Amino acid sequence: MDESRAVLALQAIAQETRLAIFRLLVAAGPSGMPAGAIAEQLQVPPSTLSFHLKELDRAGLVRSWRRARQIFYTAEFETMRRLLSFLTEDCCGGHPEICGGLVPLLEEVGRRAAGCASDPKPGGRCRG
Repeated sequence: MDESRAVLALQAIAQETRLAIFRLLVAAGPSGMPAGAIAEQLQVPPSTLSFHLKELDRAGLVRSWRRARQIFYTAEFETMRRLLSFLTEDCCGGHPEICGGLVPLLEEVGRRAAGCASDPKPGGRCRG
């Protein structure tokens, strides 16, 4: 991830409602949630939700698809992994022990988000 994409993503989640939406979608996993359920759970009016989802989409942090009359949203886990990697790539100046296990934890989170049990292919992609 380059610096401009990182700034765009960080700007998008640097707002209380958008951060809540993104965290809710991360918790929902790859199956995502319909827009109505997001609005209901966060008690956000549909027009406000639409505005915030558009900002998250513009930053590449969510994606959407239509199923019948509903629009579903999910977090873009690959963008999230790239952002976390960008933020931590030079963690602790080559001394990862200072980070208290942050780097291995992020790697494990990335594997789980990609649907990997424990053994991704080289390059971080899951087998199968």
